[in-house]
This record gives sequence, structure tokens and C-alpha cells, in this order.
Amino acid sequence: MKYVSLPEEKERRLSFYLAMEEYVARQCSEHDLFFIWQVGPSVIFGRNQAVGQEVNESYCRANGIAMYRRKSGGGCVYADKGNMMLSYVTAEEKVNVAFYTFINMLLLVLRKLGIESVSTSHNDVLVEGKKVSGSACYHLNGRNVVHATLLYDTRMEHMLQAITPPKEKLQAKGIASVRQRITLLKDYLTISKEELKTFIRQTLCEGEYRLTPADVEAIEALEQTYLEDEFVYAL
Repeated sequence: MKYVSLPEEKERRLSFYLAMEEYVARQCSEHDLFFIWQVGPSVIFGRNQAVGQEVNESYCRANGIAMYRRKSGGGCVYADKGNMMLSYVTAEEKVNVAFYTFINMLLLVLRKLGIESVSTSHNDVLVEGKKVSGSACYHLNGRNVVHATLLYDTRMEHMLQAITPPKEKLQAKGIASVRQRITLLKDYLTISKEELKTFIRQTLCEGEYRLTPADVEAIEALEQTYLEDEFVYAL
């Protein structure tokens, strides 16, 4: 599997990386590709979700948290520079096989770090019974795009307030209840977030697929479709 790299490293919007996944899936012939990305405070909700029901829009606007829709299903998640996002593009056409491969790659990484972890039927990864990663997938052009959150650290208040979870998720109990359901890798590791990113890449990838400035221009053009109100507020 090759690691997809950009010609220039700079801070980008979450929408850019969604477009980058789609562009790579449509344009790159490598069987398996992978990359890691990070963004400023953002919420990302699934293709079948209504933003007004899933996101605390007033809180997000007041706190500079951007809102995006993705093309995969699944629930709404919060992301910031404290955690990381993982993208896997594969020519494997069976969704269950793509998920299985991706989740087992995550388990391999964590176990090599000495962290015992398990997967669930919902394609989450748990450490000591608490969620550290959630995944979603969509099929495109004979390929599958699988993406996931990986919690190294995060701003818990934003995670709690930016998303509007069902009442059964105990929102009223606040941050303590969220911490009972999730865990952060920083609590299990002595390495930094940047060192973890390097470890993941070295463990999973051999070689590099380097995008060109022309590729970036094409991705930026595709990104605009993810920013249109007709897409973001489709439901």
C-alpha cells in the first residue's frame, strides 16, 4: 500500500480531504492507497443525516467550528488538531472486505504499540471497552473509500456541545459521560501525535504516491462541490 502525499503541506479545510479521497479513488490506479490528515475544529455528518438534527449549529458558529457533509453513511463526528483522520482507498469492491482489511490494519498498529484493542460489528475500534476509532465507507467508481477518526486527543467540550446526540447518549451528564464511552490514545502512549502519525505510516505503507500541483488544483475544484449549500444542507 502506498502513502498519498501532497506537494505542499499546509492547513486545509476538511472539505479538501473529502475531495482528495474522491479524486484519488477516481484518478489513481494503485490498488491500495492511504493517507492521514488533520483539520481545525470541524463536525462532519453522514450523507443521510439532516444537519439540523445532528449538529448544534449555533454552538458551532459561535465557536468557529466548521460543518461538512461526507458521502459515506454513519453518524456525526467532531474532529480537531488533537485527533487524526485516516483515509483508505482500495480497488477491493466488496464493502465488507474493505472494512475488514482497514479495521485489521488499525488493530495491527495499536497492538504493535502495545495497546490491546478489539473491533465491533459497527466497525468501531475499542480499547478497554471504550471507543477510540469509528469508520465509514462509500463505494465509488469500482473502488471503496474507507475513512475513520482516530482519537489521540481532542477538545472534549467541543465534542460534547457541537454534536446533538440522542437523549439516550446522556448528553445531560456532560463531559464525564462522554469520557465513559471514549478513550484517548495519549493516555496509553509515551509518543507524541506526530510520532504516532509516522509510526502508522511506516507500519502500513511501502512507498509513496505523490500528488502534483495539477492534482491539487483538480482536488480544489472538486472540493467546491462539497461546499455548496445544496450538498451540505441537502436534508
